[in-house]
Amino acid sequence: MELLHPSPRSSCLAGNVVFRGWNHIRNGQSRAGFHLDSKFRGAWRRCSSPGIGGPVRCSNEKEKHPRLAAARVIYGVAPAMGHNQESHPESHFRVPAIVTALEKMELTPKVRSDDIVELPIVKPASVDDLLHVHTRAYVSGLQKAMDKASEKGIIYIEGSGPTYATATTFQESLVAAGVGMALVDSVVDASRITQNPPTAFALIRPPGHHAIPKGPMGFCVFGNIAIAARYAQRVHGLKRVFIIDFDVHHGNGTNDAFYDDPDIFFLSTHQDGSYPGTGKIDEIGVADGKGTTLNLPLPGGSGDIAMRTVFDEVIAPCAQRFNPDIILVSAGYDAHVLDPLASLQFTTGTYYALASNIKQLAKELCGGRCVFFLEGGYNLQSLSYSVADSFRAFLGEPSLASKFDDPAILYEEPLAKVKQAIQRVKHLHSL
Repeated sequence: MELLHPSPRSSCLAGNVVFRGWNHIRNGQSRAGFHLDSKFRGAWRRCSSPGIGGPVRCSNEKEKHPRLAAARVIYGVAPAMGHNQESHPESHFRVPAIVTALEKMELTPKVRSDDIVELPIVKPASVDDLLHVHTRAYVSGLQKAMDKASEKGIIYIEGSGPTYATATTFQESLVAAGVGMALVDSVVDASRITQNPPTAFALIRPPGHHAIPKGPMGFCVFGNIAIAARYAQRVHGLKRVFIIDFDVHHGNGTNDAFYDDPDIFFLSTHQDGSYPGTGKIDEIGVADGKGTTLNLPLPGGSGDIAMRTVFDEVIAPCAQRFNPDIILVSAGYDAHVLDPLASLQFTTGTYYALASNIKQLAKELCGGRCVFFLEGGYNLQSLSYSVADSFRAFLGEPSLASKFDDPAILYEEPLAKVKQAIQRVKHLHSL
């Protein structure tokens, strides 16, 4: 099923690159995307379009609070359809695959309007928002590089690395960061009127946790979760932010952004020895931030048993001791056993357990304020099913992992090595 269609009225040609808006088609109705003149971030607005390519008409009327208070899941979608390179694993097929799975499993507002809310079109992040994490030289340099991308169609922005850009990359990356910020707004607003605010999920790309303050890295353009963390602090006064990163690769960009910050705790589990080669156990922060970075590299082959143990013995105790005001999650689904870019053995059930446990942790510690951010995940089937099962966890409904997971392809986990790594981390951090 093709979910996204170019809008003929919003297409223009620049060199050999076509700039397109898109319309999300549902039951013959369209919802135009990336309306960049929005004046309200996080405000609930009713938008309508008379048809594909038609103008979007939005009122600035806020949605009534009872709907937000009653919801159990809120999500935003920013698929970055123009940011794509043929045959690249971080492609524009990723977010639509997730949306298709959500629709197939009836996990959308169309079927569950009381429980599930999709974020209306939001304002992109501003350059000023980015500058709370990234250097001005990087941001302005990337913005200027869009002219070159328009001429050539695609350029590489990480030297010899794998991160590419097209003519739409800068603007679509602003949209991705803006969705994360708007979801922070939504869960904070909801937490003021209910003790059980919805858990939020930013279904966005390009991903962000490898992007360092001075530049792009590892498929990532801007640090979406880092930008949201600073936004939560300065706009909502949520001083203490706890970030969990369970992507198979170390979130070096987020790590670097807050390495000396005592008010943002960054905890990463990742495959030992995997890209980018950072995230050693002894990397714990510096200066005032010493002790608020925790890295736990897991041996290859680690899976469901390992991760459940890590949550119980490391993640939960760390969060409880830190006592955050909000929990943000870099949700990478590339530790799945079917993912082609690494060799851990997470399953759909592993991700369900993580989502369920993190939601409960947020409820106990910070009024339920919790936002997930899509990072990696490159097998479209395991990615989409695992995200959908995460939604079921947010809803408090049983996992469907048994329908997707095949125990026959799993092999014995290196639990002795896992235990050693856990004990080293617990000793180093006095857990």
